[in-house]
Amino acid sequence: MDPRLVDLLNGTIASVWGVEILLLMRHDPSRAWNSEALVSELRSSDLVVVQSLERLERAGLIVRDEGGGSRFSPATPELKRLTDQLDEEYRLRPGLVRRAIVSPPGDKLSAFTDAFLLRKPSQ
Repeated sequence: MDPRLVDLLNGTIASVWGVEILLLMRHDPSRAWNSEALVSELRSSDLVVVQSLERLERAGLIVRDEGGGSRFSPATPELKRLTDQLDEEYRLRPGLVRRAIVSPPGDKLSAFTDAFLLRKPSQ
């Protein structure tokens, strides 16, 4: 998985609910979603939806309108590209995306560097 996508997941998305919300909004970027509609559509809790929306907005992935609706509107082309990549990864390898969300950032770095070791150091 692209390290920049892993960074996005670690820095922005706290749970699979965040992925689901982001990708749902991505598939219909013209629609402004309110919290109630997202809770109903995804069968999630209001708290999870509100927290996810706050994180996605801070990351520049969504915008909120005056009426309280949120829609997908990445602030940069790179964020758009990473979200497109996330959609593909989540569709093809959802387990890999889930593991990237829940594992601490240091674990990913260790796993990456360990892949280049010819043999594991003795303990």
